[in-house]
Amino acid sequence: MDTLSFLVTAMAAIFSIVNPIGAIPLFVTITEGYSKSERLNVVTKAIFSAFIILVTFAIFGNFIFAFFGITIYSFRIAGGLLLITVGFSMMRGQPPRTKSTPEERLEAAEREEVGIVPMGIPMLAGPGSITTVMILISKSENGIQAGAVLFSILFTLIIAYALFIYGDRIFERVGKVGARAFSRIMGLILTAIAVQFIIEGIRSILVEWGVLI
Repeated sequence: MDTLSFLVTAMAAIFSIVNPIGAIPLFVTITEGYSKSERLNVVTKAIFSAFIILVTFAIFGNFIFAFFGITIYSFRIAGGLLLITVGFSMMRGQPPRTKSTPEERLEAAEREEVGIVPMGIPMLAGPGSITTVMILISKSENGIQAGAVLFSILFTLIIAYALFIYGDRIFERVGKVGARAFSRIMGLILTAIAVQFIIEGIRSILVEWGVLI
C-alpha cells in the first residue's frame, strides 16, 4: 500500500474508532455545572491521557507481540473481530461496551478525575482504539507509514480537543439524534475496515502455510 493510501486508511480507522463526536453527549453530561476552567482541565487531561496510551501501544506494540508470542496475523483477525462488534454497536446507536459501562457513565459525574477516566480512558483510548493503532503500526512498511499512524492519532485528538471545547454549542446544534447518526456512519466505516483487517490476516496465514502464493 502506498503511503498516501495508508495515511487515509489510518486517519479513517482511528477517527472512526475514537469517534470524538459521539463522545460529546457524555462529555457535556459529566461536566454539567463545571466552570470554564474546570471543563478545560477535564478536556486537557482526557486528550493527554488518551495520547499517552495510544502512542505507547503504537511504539511498544511489537514488543508486546514478542513478549506474549502473538503473531501479527492472529492479532489482525482478533482485532478485526473486536472492531466489528464495536462497529455494529455504533451502527445500532448503542455506546460500545469497550468504551465505557453504564455504571462508569453513572458514576462519572462524581469522580474528580473524569478527564482521565472515563473520558480519556476508555472513551477515547479504549480497547478498540488500542487494537486499531497496534494493527496499523504492524501494517506499516516503513518509518513514514509508522509516522502516519502517529500523525493520525495526533490529528484525531486535536479534533477531539476542539469538539470538547465547543461541546455545548455543538450538542445544542447536533443533539443526541445528530450524534447518533454520525456514530452510525462511523460504525459502518469502522466495520468495513475491520473486515479488511480480518481478510488480510487470513490471507497472510494462508500464504505462510503455502496455500496461497
